[in-house]
Amino acid sequence: MEILHIIIYIFELVLFIYLGFSAAYIFIFALASIFPYQQKAAKSTKKRKFAVLIPGYKEDAVIVDVAKDALNQDYPKDQYDLVIIADSFQAQTIESLKELPVKLVEVSFEVSTKSKALNKAMQTIGDNYDVALVLDADNLMEKNFIQKVNQSFDNGYMVVQGHRAAKNLNTSFAILDAISEEVNNNIFRKGHRVLGFSSALIGSGMAFDYSFFKETMSKVNAIGGFDKELELKLLKNKKKIEYLDDAIVLDEKVQKSEVFARQRKRWLSAQFIYFARYFFPGLYHLLFKGNVDFFDKVYQMISPPRILLLGLVVIFNAFYLVIWYFFESLSILHFTIQEWMYVLILVLLAFAISIPQKFYTRRTLRAILTLPRAFFLMFASLFKLKGANKKFIHTEHGVNN
Repeated sequence: MEILHIIIYIFELVLFIYLGFSAAYIFIFALASIFPYQQKAAKSTKKRKFAVLIPGYKEDAVIVDVAKDALNQDYPKDQYDLVIIADSFQAQTIESLKELPVKLVEVSFEVSTKSKALNKAMQTIGDNYDVALVLDADNLMEKNFIQKVNQSFDNGYMVVQGHRAAKNLNTSFAILDAISEEVNNNIFRKGHRVLGFSSALIGSGMAFDYSFFKETMSKVNAIGGFDKELELKLLKNKKKIEYLDDAIVLDEKVQKSEVFARQRKRWLSAQFIYFARYFFPGLYHLLFKGNVDFFDKVYQMISPPRILLLGLVVIFNAFYLVIWYFFESLSILHFTIQEWMYVLILVLLAFAISIPQKFYTRRTLRAILTLPRAFFLMFASLFKLKGANKKFIHTEHGVNN
């Protein structure tokens, strides 16, 4: 019986520390995001040459309209080239793209990945660029997006992440996805920059010194989560990542539960793989080189996604409440409902702070009703991760507004 008590205590302790630390972590950075963070005005402005790289796999529904929109930036036309990387596009789409003033790079791979497409494009277009700006095939930039990114390079940054926001709020899952994006923007980007840490990358709406990006990407061969691998390599070498909260790029949010499940499975798989790969290097760089940024990113690979964190904390609160109410004398458990309530309060406060005011609407309340389904889809994905990062999982897009 004593051994059983010890096992249960260790299990409770590990869960409480893991979820409790995660709750405190997101609360601290959410609180920091309340404070303003803006890039400093540059002393001088240099008009850099941009390669706007847009890789797409079977993105016939959106790519032509996205290309037309990207050509209308408030930035000198001769100072940026739009590079469309076409993987498995229809012939009609290719012909439509050829009619636009874009550089079209057609690619074909046995196993398609974003990193392969980007590397092939940079090999094709040459080196006459200062900045590589990476977008997804569904992204729409605000008109002065490139100008704002250019200013960050005037301030000395080599890596810049823009503010990716929702392009569509047409379903409950799209609303949840949009809220999740903004929560992550505030916690892992703005909040981190306010406290002096690097911003997290997000896979698109991000810009790099061109030669630096080309050299770094040549060593990246991820099938899924290429931005995670890239980010870890950057932070390991102490390259600070800037965040532009006022530079908006619109991104299509998932509209269906099955797409949500596939996307999250890919993300979770990438996180676990990179945590296993970088934990000991991260610990070494923290202890012997003082690289807090790198270790912070490694920790993020093992921290639970926000929906999972909220769901698990609610479940454990309900469990301990039932035990306390019906089996108060049960001595086999060592933690109390009060201790788990503190964790839940931290999580709820982090969400309340991080969710923009515009989402406090009746539509959001209706969308919250789908949260249990989103949680169970993500939880189920934890048991289906085997091989998820060894094959390309395509997310279809179809919203241009």
